[in-house]
Amino acid sequence: MKKLSAVQLKQQAAVMAAVTTLEQQAQSELTGMLQCWFSLEYEAFPGSLLVRMQFTDEATLDQAQPNLLHWQKKLSGLLLKKGIVLKEMRRHLVMTTQGPED
Repeated sequence: MKKLSAVQLKQQAAVMAAVTTLEQQAQSELTGMLQCWFSLEYEAFPGSLLVRMQFTDEATLDQAQPNLLHWQKKLSGLLLKKGIVLKEMRRHLVMTTQGPED
């Protein structure tokens, strides 16, 4: 794997901080929320950023789904504080039951 540049490391740290904050807030407010994880391609950042909120099962996912827009806005705000602007916040956060290994 190619070593990350200083700029890429800074981007990764900013995203990690925002996602960690989002994860902590979601775990306290949403029943059945396990973890948040993200993937991105540094060459196409921030457009390639995709954050996933993982839930324990379909029932808890269905309960949380109506609040998706709220959490997308929250993620966008957290990233904005880190200097990262998302053009379409709806594309960057999804709710799922799959984990990073699935």
